[in-house]
Amino acid sequence: MQPNQARVIDQATGLRQVTGTAPIRTIAVSAGKGGVGKTNVSVNLAITLAKQGQKVLLLDADLGLANIDVLLGLHPRQNLAHVFDGQCELDEVLLEGPEGIKIIPASSGVEKMTQLLPQDHAGLINAFSQLTEHFDVLIIDTAAGISDSVVSFTKAAQEILLVVCDEPTSITDAYAMIKILSREHQVNNFHILANMVRSASEGRQLFQKLYRVTEHFLDVTMDYVGAIQEDDLLKKSVKQQQAVVKAYPSSKSARAFEKLAQQVLLWKPKPDLLGQTSFFIERLIRN
Repeated sequence: MQPNQARVIDQATGLRQVTGTAPIRTIAVSAGKGGVGKTNVSVNLAITLAKQGQKVLLLDADLGLANIDVLLGLHPRQNLAHVFDGQCELDEVLLEGPEGIKIIPASSGVEKMTQLLPQDHAGLINAFSQLTEHFDVLIIDTAAGISDSVVSFTKAAQEILLVVCDEPTSITDAYAMIKILSREHQVNNFHILANMVRSASEGRQLFQKLYRVTEHFLDVTMDYVGAIQEDDLLKKSVKQQQAVVKAYPSSKSARAFEKLAQQVLLWKPKPDLLGQTSFFIERLIRN
């Protein structure tokens, strides 16, 4: 899908007419490296926010290696690749997950979806303009790493939740992401979540490691939002293709996600970053 520039402008204008006037909160869940539990955080946060009365849209932004549907045992017949090919509208690929969250599934093993050019993203404008349902929160589960696609999705969001674990590569890669976003894209505010730690104190120590290296070299603000401790029930829920907040709501990890969701709801919307789902897409295209 490669519409000409005039069409892109027309579509961007039309996006502002999407139903509903209340602002949507857009949160990018990112990590400097893979294997830190980022998608698990995205899924459980989305479901927990829905349990607290929010209408949540969860976007699988790992466009070529989708895994949200796998994590939840869902079987999409169509995904974003079909939308880009013009085979269907975005409304037609929406999946319903636990607690009524809506999921936009990505493709898996489709190489072209990992090599989209900026003008290719214009297809997303047209796709999102077709959504008729209003959402309170859009959570973007980005791919791992610091590729152009990851940076584009992350900096287009209002809030960035950066997931780290107690591995040297996790800290160094998280720092690399913060450095790129702050120095090259003027993104200076980050929420840090410690994942898969043995205790609350270990989570705090992990944050301090990242904080110490950034405060010396970067002009950024980092907000520590807590830790998700290692939990056998969480590992069990993954094998069962369920979210731990649904399968084991009394587990320590599920309670930690409840605290995280409560914090997210307290984040003050930024006046210059309010808008609909279309706001996120328009920022993505401009970026």
